[in-house]
Amino acid sequence: MTVKQAAQVLDLLEYFAKRRQPATLSEISEDLGWPRSSTFNLLTTLAGRGFIYEPRPRAGYYPTPMLEDLTLKITSGQFVPPETNALLAELSEMSGETAVLAAQSGQDVVFLASAESAHAMRYTAPKGKLVPLVSAATGRALLAQRPLKERSVLLKKARYKAYTPTSLMSPEAVEAEIQKSLERGWFEGHQEYSVGMVAVAFPVFVHGRSYAVLIAGAQQRIEHCLAQIASQGRTIIEKHLGSEGLVKTLG
Repeated sequence: MTVKQAAQVLDLLEYFAKRRQPATLSEISEDLGWPRSSTFNLLTTLAGRGFIYEPRPRAGYYPTPMLEDLTLKITSGQFVPPETNALLAELSEMSGETAVLAAQSGQDVVFLASAESAHAMRYTAPKGKLVPLVSAATGRALLAQRPLKERSVLLKKARYKAYTPTSLMSPEAVEAEIQKSLERGWFEGHQEYSVGMVAVAFPVFVHGRSYAVLIAGAQQRIEHCLAQIASQGRTIIEKHLGSEGLVKTLG
């Protein structure tokens, strides 16, 4: 379910992030396809709270520094382990592919940090990106850290959709893949969500919280060497997080 008013605020912020200059009521209404009256009400509300202002009279609206202050306060309390930045950078350098730190958010995986590949054709991983929990190697790596009974409930409630021909379409299929991955020692993503992309993932436990670390790239570049990437990736993770960082069932 989407709350329209909340979605509009976020759409407006993304609009300014792309535009990077003031916009008039008419421009915002036209560019975003909103009725002029509701656009006016939204802008008036945000201006009244100090979140946007008119740098010059009738020359357009723009966000105030209040947004930056709020963002800095929020990010200062975030639960993204600082040591993972160097970890992701080294994993990306080792593999030549994109490395990601992810966590569970309801029925989805949310990307918290990434070091993206320099290849033109690469796995893109912007912060905040959501991927269905049961349709990704990161999701299975996170689910593996849940007790079996709890995981079973999550799998039964999950949304199953055929994003690609290899998407896993049932609780039984996902659980079987989790067990196979635990035996193998790493989790493999094989185009279940993104065609042409394959991946290696690890469940990690840092500062009392569960995460997944992912290395993903184009199938033609890395499919033949996933086991090697997994082995080297495991060594790098232990270097940065210690042997206790990797979930014990994988060792």
